Amino acid sequence: MSAGFAGWAAPRDGSVLDRLDARTRLLAAVAIVTTGLGLRDLRLLGLLIVGLAIAAPVARVRLGEIGRRLIHVEGFLLVLVVILPFSTAGEPVFRLGPWSASEAGLMRAGLVLARVNVAALAMLILVAGLEPVRFGHALGRLGMPRRLVHLLLFAVRYVELLRAEAARLHDAMRARAFRATTSRRSLRTLGHFVGQMLVRSLERAERVDEAMRCRGFSGRFALVRTEGFGRIDAGVGLGLGGLLLILVLADRLT
Repeated sequence: MSAGFAGWAAPRDGSVLDRLDARTRLLAAVAIVTTGLGLRDLRLLGLLIVGLAIAAPVARVRLGEIGRRLIHVEGFLLVLVVILPFSTAGEPVFRLGPWSASEAGLMRAGLVLARVNVAALAMLILVAGLEPVRFGHALGRLGMPRRLVHLLLFAVRYVELLRAEAARLHDAMRARAFRATTSRRSLRTLGHFVGQMLVRSLERAERVDEAMRCRGFSGRFALVRTEGFGRIDAGVGLGLGGLLLILVLADRLT
């Protein structure tokens, strides 16, 4: 997706991912995430993480950018991973003062950490580099609800415009020496600011609706069909499906 929408730098030009249909990338990400959530063996999850890490440079996705994104993910998981071993009943492995960490808790913490990293890597590598409009049209062609697709495409187009409108109002307030405090006058001014944003958003929505009706909008967008499934999509799908199937069978047999 674009940097403004997802805060992500797209893969370099000429990557293997650019040659795939957007639907192939979405389905591949869903398949990897679903498989990762179903695996119960930490070793297999580790193999899946290593495979995704190896696939990143092959697809010419920046590993440094992925690492920076994963740091934010790990920060959210840190508290959960620390608490789970001490809050799950089971055979104690070690003690920390009056608290004891159980083997089941350590295993559960490891599974949570590995599964979240698998999901994050799959989304960052396969989905995050898609342009927002291409992403929305791919969802529509996959049969997602039409209103959700419309909502996504409108958000991509108009969230940035509303942000720019809010920035202009904020600059106008600062030009009049406004400073946000906890005073009654400041709170009233901020209330007017929010009200102005709602009014301007409504007015813009009405203008957009009228413009779309003038152009013959009948309740659905025309979906772009400049790309389609090809041999490379079939090859990637078969290869990835086979690897994921092997992981699932190995997990069930262990």
